[in-house]
Amino acid sequence: MTAGKWLKTACNLCYINCGIEVLVNDGRLEKVRGDRSSPKSQGYLCNKATRIPYYAHHRDRLTTPLRRRADGGFDAIGWDVAIAEIAERLRDIVDRYGGKSIALYGGGGQGNHAGGAYASGLLRALGSRSVFNALSQEKTGDFWVNGHMFGSQTCHTAEDVHHCDLLLVIGANPWIAHGFPNARDHLNQIRKDPARKLIVIDPRRTETAEMADLHLAVRPGTDAFLLGALLATLVRSDRIDHAFIQEHTIGFAEVRQALLNVPIEEWAAAADISIADLERCAAMIVAAKAMVVRVELGIQQGINSTLNSYLEKLLIMLSGNFGREGTNQLHSWLQPLWGNSPNQTFAPTGDAIIGGLLPPNIFPEAVLKDHPDRLRCAWIDSSNPANTAANTEAVERALRSLELCVVVDVAMTETARLAHYVLPASSQFEKTEFTLFNFEFPTNYFHVRAGVLPPLAGTLPEPEIYTRLAIALGRLPGDNVLAPLREAARRSRAEFATAFRAFIAENPGAVAALVLYHTLGQTLPDGTAAAAPLWGAALACAKRSSQAVRRAMGASEEVTDHQLGDLLFDTIVATRQGTAVTRHDYDEVWSLISHSDRKVRLVVPQMLEWLARLDPQAAGVPKAFPFMLAAGGRRMFNANQIFRDPAWRREDPDGAMLINSSDLSALGAKDGDWIAVESVVGRLVVRCKVDDAMRNGQLALPHGYGQAYPTSDGERLINGPRINLLTESGNRDPIAGTPYHKNVAVRLALVSAHEAASHQSQSERIHMRAAGQ
Repeated sequence: MTAGKWLKTACNLCYINCGIEVLVNDGRLEKVRGDRSSPKSQGYLCNKATRIPYYAHHRDRLTTPLRRRADGGFDAIGWDVAIAEIAERLRDIVDRYGGKSIALYGGGGQGNHAGGAYASGLLRALGSRSVFNALSQEKTGDFWVNGHMFGSQTCHTAEDVHHCDLLLVIGANPWIAHGFPNARDHLNQIRKDPARKLIVIDPRRTETAEMADLHLAVRPGTDAFLLGALLATLVRSDRIDHAFIQEHTIGFAEVRQALLNVPIEEWAAAADISIADLERCAAMIVAAKAMVVRVELGIQQGINSTLNSYLEKLLIMLSGNFGREGTNQLHSWLQPLWGNSPNQTFAPTGDAIIGGLLPPNIFPEAVLKDHPDRLRCAWIDSSNPANTAANTEAVERALRSLELCVVVDVAMTETARLAHYVLPASSQFEKTEFTLFNFEFPTNYFHVRAGVLPPLAGTLPEPEIYTRLAIALGRLPGDNVLAPLREAARRSRAEFATAFRAFIAENPGAVAALVLYHTLGQTLPDGTAAAAPLWGAALACAKRSSQAVRRAMGASEEVTDHQLGDLLFDTIVATRQGTAVTRHDYDEVWSLISHSDRKVRLVVPQMLEWLARLDPQAAGVPKAFPFMLAAGGRRMFNANQIFRDPAWRREDPDGAMLINSSDLSALGAKDGDWIAVESVVGRLVVRCKVDDAMRNGQLALPHGYGQAYPTSDGERLINGPRINLLTESGNRDPIAGTPYHKNVAVRLALVSAHEAASHQSQSERIHMRAAGQ
């Protein structure tokens, strides 16, 4: 690797994946700066990205395969031994129960995207069809709604924040969490421009809400009541876009009647929003020339989450803020991140399969239920469900009961400690990676990033791990068989395409992603062989969105669609700062709707039935658990579970619980005290922090903590709250199964001086010893 030089790559800490440059010296990543040549982020950098060296280099990295002993400890073993033993156990499970007994958990999580194609391809070749990941922990209710309204679950909305004159933010805090490119720059532009407005709907007066022209501090868990009341207000006063509705939608009359039945005053009261503020919000929406609605987990992991996503889409459609500059749109894909699986269910539990994914909330039941098709094996790639899925105790019990559990990861995670085998992967900056979260319109970007660090000794990138396993399982021919394909790829792309199609037809059991990696991949620049499976995606994209790709590539009409796909692929893998892959005209958004008539279906019967049975009397908290906890919020110094080194945090080292000062005083505690948080399934002792931006009765804990990190003297101490000890698997959306993490009913209790002192001591020890002090 090059030393003392700035190298281009991308940030891995949120799905915007800003382009960055990193300074590498002696095999270590030393500094980070924004990449001004990135066409997407143009040099933008947030505070979290500057701390990436703490991800790249820490003492919890894995450097050898591990096999768990009967006593729970681990033995280091060689790669050949690990692969042979795992292959034998996989064959045995498939022989006895079939491939459907194997589930993939992750396969592209925690910022590791390139490995997903290889993990899913190999497991599907064994007959596995069950996939759990972070998307189904957060977004599948939205996918389900999109499938009904737009015709496919892969239709996904984008936000043209840059050109709107009204930004409506619901359940999100883009000042901290970003969620769209260059978020802070654009929020500041809106704040400074008198012609542009900002509305925020959030229980807490967040950093974004502080900038808003109108902040609706909704009661936690009542977003559906507020959105329903807002829509009813617009319909009753006939302040909707009839021309848009007539031209682009179907089913308005039925939706209108459902909204006319909403008791506005009762629902506004349930949400604790005044009629005056509701009217002001409606008036601002009507006055806007172009409104963008930006939503996030605040409503997608909140009570009534799938209904929330439906009402959000209705607000966009009835106000006519879709398909124009400065509004919401759909976006194109290079490669869809999820699939389209309408009307499919998972037999052991009866839950819906949405986007080809299963919700992590059902994972324990899928393993532990007495059903002939229950899961017997979990292959966990770049994911840590023992910390991130609801009900830690149940998840751990399920993991321990599996006949085989294999974890592929860069660190000794909490899940890895429960696995039968742990395989050490190279980190995201030691291998080829790419950014699959491409949600922009009208111009959509993609970024293949080459490795910028040498792989840590003993680790392998995922394509190499799955290559060895596929060979052991007989799912990848030997190099002598692949050599002619590789030579064809070196001679001509057209010759390779013909040879590859023939090869797959003759070898249907081969894993196509791995065949591409070992043939076409060996011809790619900068060691980017792992990006080879994107070739098929590029060909499909060029065929699906020919004109948009031509604009992005500057290609003439003389270039055939197949040549265009090759041009797109070659540009993607050769451009280190990322590149535009499609560039649409605004009126082309309608071509991205999957219904044959290109019209939006407003009526989703299950949603209208759900709306009709909403009960404002149920919009409170149980008396036994009088506080509503948002379990898993974004803060200035937290990210996902890949950030294990506690030394990276300049602030909030303990992941303190935010609480209003009056609630804390009533408890008899003070700022900084350790207090107990209890739910129906668990108990945590946490440090508290006064935050009067919180509503009374509202609490918040961050995600990204709860890791057992090794100190300098070898002891493993837990860093911050392991929040899913408090969450319960059944507290979930009835359709999508997404957890209601933003609405966990809890109670608070004082702890003894001895227990408080114990937690204080552990906090001090981990943050001193982890830093090597």
